Amino acid sequence: MKMNKILPYVLLVILAVGALVFKQCNAKEKQSHTSPKTSVVAQQRGLNRNPTQILYSKHARCRMSCRQVSESEVIEILKNGTINYKKSQLQTSECKKKYAVEGFSKDGQHLRIIFAPCNQKVTVVTCIDLETDWSCDCK
Repeated sequence: MKMNKILPYVLLVILAVGALVFKQCNAKEKQSHTSPKTSVVAQQRGLNRNPTQILYSKHARCRMSCRQVSESEVIEILKNGTINYKKSQLQTSECKKKYAVEGFSKDGQHLRIIFAPCNQKVTVVTCIDLETDWSCDCK
């Protein structure tokens, strides 16, 4: 009688252990199929935090001016900020992706800057102060 009560728990433990072993084997198999060349290509994609050139859209220049954000602060956010994937647009072709990068400027502004990378260049699309609502006349 006691064996009938314990049997479902024993089977549950065996299934759990089996699932863990299967998961680990699957993960190792995926790692073995990733070549070093593939990982280099993956690193080349995405946000280039050290571009050869940083361009600024007219809109970004206007927003930076009214929010008192300097180019050096933009570069600091690019290099050290955190990508907000919920606000980024990454489901598009390589030169049309937009990365929302957030961080704090040297004077304490909490900023979100939208960067659009393409090849070795990065364009600043806009600059947003996440805590202060500045009155800007940018169109």
